[in-house]
Amino acid sequence: MKSYLAAAIQMTSLPDLHKNLVQAEELIELAVRRGSELVALPENFSFLGEEEQKLAQVQAIAQESEKFLKTMAQRFQVTILGGGFPVPAGHDKVYNTALLVDPNGQELCRYEKVHLFDVNLPDGNTYQESGTVLAGLQLPPVYPSKDLGNLGLSVCYDVRFPELYRHLSQMGAEVLFVPAAFTAYTGKDHWQVLVQARAIENTCYVIAPAQTGQHYSLRYTHGHAMIVDPWGVVMSDAGDKPGVAIAAIEPSRLEQVRRQMPSLQHRVFV
Repeated sequence: MKSYLAAAIQMTSLPDLHKNLVQAEELIELAVRRGSELVALPENFSFLGEEEQKLAQVQAIAQESEKFLKTMAQRFQVTILGGGFPVPAGHDKVYNTALLVDPNGQELCRYEKVHLFDVNLPDGNTYQESGTVLAGLQLPPVYPSKDLGNLGLSVCYDVRFPELYRHLSQMGAEVLFVPAAFTAYTGKDHWQVLVQARAIENTCYVIAPAQTGQHYSLRYTHGHAMIVDPWGVVMSDAGDKPGVAIAAIEPSRLEQVRRQMPSLQHRVFV
């Protein structure tokens, strides 16, 4: 693992596949111009609209999203995580799929989100992700990259389930992805503290791209894409507008924190 710059992209995705991919390309290019070698896009980067609209267009969304990720990775010669897009799963359901692609445009690994967001919030909004999404059945993978470190995948609501990240750290993860479309209501109280907690308890870097603003109807997201170091320090925060959070991933910092706070070695219940 070498020292390098990583980027957590922040978008306001809409119910418009083409517009979203144009926005994503602009932000990827911005991240690359600033020196990023690893770029992560948020959950729902290619489409964020009503569930009926998503299902009606799912074949196109899935095909265009995967093609886009591979094209961007090749064009800009970077590793890219597409943090979540729908892939047909049959029976009018989709998998919420995260895809990691290398600079040659080759798929490295993928993860189908296992924890689905079925929640009634006090602000009057109800979310029923399981209505259209089929939960994945496999624990998320850790991809071992010689240059970028061991990369662990997750998606959004997963961040509330620490056992998933403990699995990733046990598998050797050094950098954790938490691509999200966190609601504005929950995000203001929970987003940053949850991302920091996952970094601290696993002594890992966390790259957390995010959605922000109003997407359609009453769907608002919190923003604050961020990159957090293994001590829990927020190194970069994109605020509440579309943009990019960029920070250095330093192997020496990872080693320092794990040496000073060797909690992973002190686990009693494994």
